[in-house]
Amino acid sequence: MRHARRRVVRRVTRLAAVGGLLLGGVMVTRAVASEPPATTAVPHTYAVKAGRTGAELVSRLGSSRTAGTWIGADGKPVVAVTDEQAAAEVRTAGARAKVVEHSMDELKSAARTLRSAPRVAGTAWSMDYRTNEVVVQGDSTVSASDWAAMTKVADGIGGFVRMERTEGTFTPRLNGAQPILSTGGRCSAGFNVTDGQSDFILTAGHCGPNGSVWFADTGGTNQLGRTVAQSFPGNDFSLVQYADGKAGDGAGVVFIGNGKGVQITGAGDPAIGQRVFRSGSTSGLRDGQVTGVNSTVNYPEGTVTGLIETNVCAEPGDSGGPMFSEGIALGITSGGSGDCTQGGTTFFQPVTKALKELGMQLIVSNPPAAGGASPAPSATSAQGSIAPGAASPGSSAAVQGAEGTPLLSRLTDTRNVGPGLLVVGGSLIALVATRYIRSEQDRKAYQRYYSATWG
Repeated sequence: MRHARRRVVRRVTRLAAVGGLLLGGVMVTRAVASEPPATTAVPHTYAVKAGRTGAELVSRLGSSRTAGTWIGADGKPVVAVTDEQAAAEVRTAGARAKVVEHSMDELKSAARTLRSAPRVAGTAWSMDYRTNEVVVQGDSTVSASDWAAMTKVADGIGGFVRMERTEGTFTPRLNGAQPILSTGGRCSAGFNVTDGQSDFILTAGHCGPNGSVWFADTGGTNQLGRTVAQSFPGNDFSLVQYADGKAGDGAGVVFIGNGKGVQITGAGDPAIGQRVFRSGSTSGLRDGQVTGVNSTVNYPEGTVTGLIETNVCAEPGDSGGPMFSEGIALGITSGGSGDCTQGGTTFFQPVTKALKELGMQLIVSNPPAAGGASPAPSATSAQGSIAPGAASPGSSAAVQGAEGTPLLSRLTDTRNVGPGLLVVGGSLIALVATRYIRSEQDRKAYQRYYSATWG
């Protein structure tokens, strides 16, 4: 019986040692395989050399000779110009030129005329630089008589105002990326920002008025903070001050699902045609392209101007969530029409404008200098140096506490190389020790047996 117990103990010990050897091997090999190269790759930021971006060319040539800029299919900036001399300057700077009939001054004048007309809820308009038009949209709530009145205003402006009916309704996406809840509904956190003393969540203004209390759980036990500044309508942004004043670890990362996130390294303004990504607590990570800028939307709750128009889908609950590309913060989800089944239009509050008006700085990952934040670049720093389809959300990062960390992820963490080697070493020692003990036991048993036969 005693010998049987010894055999069981030896087998269990050997199995544990072999298991430890395999586990340690997985930890080391997987961690080494996933370890980043010695020189960490800096994500593309769409920023190009001075004097070569579309935004800089537009600024230099002026609004009377240009009519906007966008990113072509080849990833190069295209500038709309009104004369051949301006076109030559654009080509000399390395960009492509498109000669158009109407200048930016004319497009803005048309937008002002539309704004001064009687307000019609359910309508929106934006400047389509690629077609050199102002596009007016009307959702399903706009009556035939109101649409006829808007069409009459457009006809009075000129033939470069295009009228389009769209399905669905333009509504704020009340109800980012992680959910924040209050008595007013559910929204999504946008980006973390700071004034140098306290940290805040930058989210949509329509989510709630000043004084709104926000929680991270439906039970109302984990209080995040309170809304201390709001701008809606007109703009669509607000600040939620953290209850303890600090955003904590990972403040420069936005959640994209499955325990993963994207590192945010700065803020900027997008260009028409640019591929962008949006994350929200309802529909998760989605992507699409910027289709318009300086857009105006007449929500039932009020009019919001200066928005970014995209064909990225969104749904209720995604409001306030972040829009970004290549790690650059671009916008905060405002509203739109459609959903992520049929597709639709989504508008975003530009981050740079919100930061400027609130006097805040974006909290970024791996800040270039002490202080934990970097100021937003000027609104003229539009982006566009690689093909839109080649864009990615940005550098990945783990999000702690989002959905837990899978066992395999913990085992393959690059920090587990050392512990993995210790496990391997310990397992080898256990195997050698088990082998030695068994040999000694066998030798002693052999001696006892033959000493007894020798008498």
